[in-house]
Amino acid sequence: MLASQRNGTLYIGVTNDLVRRVYEHKNDITGGFTSIYNVKQLVWFDQTPDITVAIAREKRMKKWPRAWKINLIEAQNPQWRDLYPTLIA
Repeated sequence: MLASQRNGTLYIGVTNDLVRRVYEHKNDITGGFTSIYNVKQLVWFDQTPDITVAIAREKRMKKWPRAWKINLIEAQNPQWRDLYPTLIA
């Protein structure tokens, strides 16, 4: 899940290469929603080897109320730190 800032605009997506995909968002390579709303901070992620499970979870989460998404982020990342540097370290 990406955010523009703490309690800002949220984006949920699925990918088979998280480092590459976040890099694309951070550098406006993808264009669209994330570029328009400056959504560039990786604030939460989950991993599974099963793409079917990942897609189903993404679809479910996109339908969640905003408060549920914020609670999920804050349960694991209460400071809303950008987690991208931890992936490339």
